[in-house]
Amino acid sequence: MTQQELQHLYWRAGFGINPDRLKSMSKNKKQVVKDIFAASKYVSPLHIDLSYLDGITQIDLKNFPELAKEIRKKGNKKILELNYAWIKRLINPNELLRERMTLFWANHFVCRDRSPLYAEQYNNTLRDFALGNFRDFVKAISKEAAMLRYLNGNKNRKKRPNENFARELMELFTLGEGQYSEKDIKESARAFTGYTYNFEGEFLFTESKHDNGTKVFFNRIGKYDGDDIIDIILEDKKCARFISDKIYRYFVNPAPNRKHIEAMTEVFYKDYNIERLMRFVFLSDWFYDDANMGSKIKSPIEYMVGMANTVPVTFEKEKDLLKIQKVLGQILLDPPNVAGWKGNKAWIDANTIMVRLKLPSVLLNNAVIALDENDEFRKKFFKKNKGKLPFKTIPDWNAFLKNYELVETKNLQDYVIQGNLNKGTSGYLKTLSKSSKQEYCVQLMSLPEYQMC
Repeated sequence: MTQQELQHLYWRAGFGINPDRLKSMSKNKKQVVKDIFAASKYVSPLHIDLSYLDGITQIDLKNFPELAKEIRKKGNKKILELNYAWIKRLINPNELLRERMTLFWANHFVCRDRSPLYAEQYNNTLRDFALGNFRDFVKAISKEAAMLRYLNGNKNRKKRPNENFARELMELFTLGEGQYSEKDIKESARAFTGYTYNFEGEFLFTESKHDNGTKVFFNRIGKYDGDDIIDIILEDKKCARFISDKIYRYFVNPAPNRKHIEAMTEVFYKDYNIERLMRFVFLSDWFYDDANMGSKIKSPIEYMVGMANTVPVTFEKEKDLLKIQKVLGQILLDPPNVAGWKGNKAWIDANTIMVRLKLPSVLLNNAVIALDENDEFRKKFFKKNKGKLPFKTIPDWNAFLKNYELVETKNLQDYVIQGNLNKGTSGYLKTLSKSSKQEYCVQLMSLPEYQMC
């Protein structure tokens, strides 16, 4: 494998790779891919301290309003703590590909819950099944407390069926829009009646609230429950194609290639094994086509984590991580709606591109940037004192210099930028001073091309 191919793989399977690691790696594609999956074999759950809930019961919250108010207040802080912990995990993952896949699935099985206990459980379910069997994955998601609350599954009862989860199960999670009828939604909703959870977030099935009657779903008749519905959906090859298409757009190229997606579909439909599908993608020659390198606009999280992987940086105030997410337009654990973030071109507008271009200087160079009063960056961060730094950070330039020690400054762009530079940018880079590797790195990160991966 070439340097560019290895970097491309690690920007898709992770968030980039530094030259120090590259030099010691095998250049054999099969071995490299094998090593990536081997490193993600195990699961390291993400946990925050939730001991404040010890001994608290649902009855306590009902009978003591002030206690309930205090628990909610602490819960809001803990959600932020979980957000920070997740970002730190992405920057320093135990299992690189598993964490990358967890991030992907979080924007597929979209869910939002303000209970840190349920949110943590949900996040770890995504992590558990990230490279597992998709059939088991969907069934597990249907029983998660966070999802049951988010799409009103816990209110789905025999005499008053709620269709929210049944609709999104097909439209967003398995088949795509237009692949089912309104009748299918109604019959599916009946099958999921009786699903609920206890205070600890454990799944409960209430038989008395379940509709045991005969359902007609996808022209099939039976006394189906929720798991049966999912099995029937996955028998349709359209499900394998829908997921393959989404994985292709995220991990390969936002512009779909029908031939390649169909090849993925054939692999996935056999047993819905996610790991097998991802191995097929990463081992395919077409994955490394020039057209796929640097073809994606980085999401805000990819952008932040990728930058921190190049130059490790410590924030003096964790809440600044949230500020950056807000201004860039992606807050982990807080999706805009059940469809999630649109991604790619939707990440960039006139405001966010200006913030992205200036952020490296602020985070890594302690830059005080002279800005127009109407500038979005100033409106977001410079609210009180002109010239005051919006963030207090400690970049670890020693780690950067160690990781890039063997790279000549003039060649730094080959490692920091993915894909090809246009002639204008190439010409501009020739005019820049190469006397400082750190300064040149910040300048490269301030280019529009750095937004791509």
